[in-house]
Amino acid sequence: MGPGTWRCGLRVLQRLECCFYALACPRIAGPLKFQKRRWDYGYGKTIGLKSVRCFCSDAKNGKKRVIIISGPTGAGKTRLALELAKELNGQIISADSVQVYQGLDVGSAKPSPSDRKEVPHHLLDILDPSEDYSVGQFFEDARKATKEVIENGYVPIVVGGTGLYLRWYIYGKPKVPKASPEIASEVDSELMLLQRNGEWDAAVQLLIKAGDSRACYLPSNDWYRLRRSLEIIKATGSPPSAFHNPYDYFRKQLESKASDPFCDSISSADASGENLFENLDYEFLCFFLSCPRMDLYRLIDLRCEEMLKESQGILFEASWLLDMGLLPNTNSATRAIGYRQSMEYLLNCRQDGGRSSAGEFMAFLSDFQKASRNFAKRQMTWFRNEHIYQWLDASKPMETVLDFIVKSYVDQTISLDVPKQLRINKDLSTQREVLDMKSYQTRNRHFVQRDDCARILEWIKKTQTQVEHVGDDLGKHLDYKEIGSSSNRISMEIKGL
Repeated sequence: MGPGTWRCGLRVLQRLECCFYALACPRIAGPLKFQKRRWDYGYGKTIGLKSVRCFCSDAKNGKKRVIIISGPTGAGKTRLALELAKELNGQIISADSVQVYQGLDVGSAKPSPSDRKEVPHHLLDILDPSEDYSVGQFFEDARKATKEVIENGYVPIVVGGTGLYLRWYIYGKPKVPKASPEIASEVDSELMLLQRNGEWDAAVQLLIKAGDSRACYLPSNDWYRLRRSLEIIKATGSPPSAFHNPYDYFRKQLESKASDPFCDSISSADASGENLFENLDYEFLCFFLSCPRMDLYRLIDLRCEEMLKESQGILFEASWLLDMGLLPNTNSATRAIGYRQSMEYLLNCRQDGGRSSAGEFMAFLSDFQKASRNFAKRQMTWFRNEHIYQWLDASKPMETVLDFIVKSYVDQTISLDVPKQLRINKDLSTQREVLDMKSYQTRNRHFVQRDDCARILEWIKKTQTQVEHVGDDLGKHLDYKEIGSSSNRISMEIKGL
């Protein structure tokens, strides 16, 4: 027998040992399921066996392993995560800044009720859309969920495209002191009138004068972050950027390692055995799904159309937000891509007595698609500098991508480089691709002719008359179920047109 045969035999024994240990442990044996699967460990031999769906695995250093799946909007993160959770006996922790909100299902591409019943999900529907949600809150919630998933014997799979959420989740949050109630009250008093009048630029200048020179880089109308920055300055005399950020320490090591021309990406335990991340709480296996830029943009455009095509799609949800008394671009939920554009469009329709032309709808759709593509571009730019992620070509067959990630998690005895067929360039690789993207034009499938939006325009005419309570405090207390049931009846009427 050759050395390859011995190695394959060793793999089988390791898998069987894992199975026997799992079955002997009452906490783990409960959720175990078996599935016929063929495993290829890269030695030219394929092993056929009944493989156990894994329980939470320890890395060589004794730390628990956590899988992170990210990628631009429309890349297929949710579908891959669901299949991965079924394979590895996992539970999904959402790292999406919009999926935390109740009622915002279509625009955030939230997993369906049947998917959530089949695979447990965490951090979905935990907030009312009128509430703000910060990266610090996400860090606490996600770490708590991770601990619970591991303690229950499951594999934590963190899925989402919010870059800052994932950065803090992996490396830790900056140690910034919390403001006292007195300081918080003082800041609220200073900003209340400015926020009420929508004087964002004046508020930014106030923060700059207080000592935060980076205030001009805050996202427009992100009042939560502006308020928090002012609280920190008043409490400590220093801006947020003056405090230690755990990511900065790792970034220097990552950049040093990434400067190696033979290293495309870095896992949290690199191939040489030298652990660059020994201070992290878990061993993270991070994957970023992408695909050729032209294909991705086509998928995003189609996804936007489908969100509008549904009888209870993103316009239905945006109408509900307006009925709550919320206005576009005023808090975390209403700043989200898709919801902001939809709310602005419907608000204009309401101000015009519930009327909209086909041209106005097509202009809104174009803005929605462009904003979504630009967001995907920003996501790719962000994660291009996150060297801990291995980039995978999401246009390849799902089974191929799934097999690689499962093998990366299960097999800890060899270094697993991304197979050639799954590799994808982080940048546009040819001059032709660059030119194609510069001349990119949308090709709609559902809304091509003016008549294609007639059903939606009729729905707008029936539902988007001027609503007196929009903007009033009473609107914030409207019951979601009441609004939903009323709009649902109208939606069913329109559906039959």
